[in-house]
Amino acid sequence: MLTPDMLIAAYCQGLFPMADEHGVIHWYDPHPRAILPLEAFHVPHRLARTVRKGVFTIRTDTAFTDVMRACAEPAPGRETTWISEEMIVAYSALHRMGFAHSVEAWRDGRLVGGLYGVAIRGLFAGESMFSRERDASKVALVHLVERLRRGGYVLLDSQFLGSPHLLQFGLIEIPRWEYRRRLAQALQIDASWDAPV
Repeated sequence: MLTPDMLIAAYCQGLFPMADEHGVIHWYDPHPRAILPLEAFHVPHRLARTVRKGVFTIRTDTAFTDVMRACAEPAPGRETTWISEEMIVAYSALHRMGFAHSVEAWRDGRLVGGLYGVAIRGLFAGESMFSRERDASKVALVHLVERLRRGGYVLLDSQFLGSPHLLQFGLIEIPRWEYRRRLAQALQIDASWDAPV
């Protein structure tokens, strides 16, 4: 049974879970590891215009479980999901404890995009994102990075180079040993999700 304490311990060691098509949890420690360097995060010009226009209302932590369920929905080319019901229950509990967060894009009262992840000290491990409207998840990502920078976070883990569209933001791959070094540094940082604007 996946528990919040188990998740916290795993992330502090560089591990994260994914479920197979039968719901069985497997643990991963990729080599190489994908990260989005906060200091070199790049916002493409067209997306920057969309952010400035305020097309979406951005909220945090108002619909965490809904974001997880939206990320788990089937999509073209991905009929199955690695986000099992057991994971939704465990991460929602982690969210209630203040260690997991969502950034949500809303439009006309509807949740149209967003992302969620795990925050432990100076680490934010991005788990998944979804979009029901063009650029919704990307705008949420831009807001996430702003919040992480403001709060003193130093490591934004993207786990795998699974989404080629993240390359436009400056995503890089690093060896496992380098990730472990950065993780150890991040866990020494007293970052704040709710740092004032």
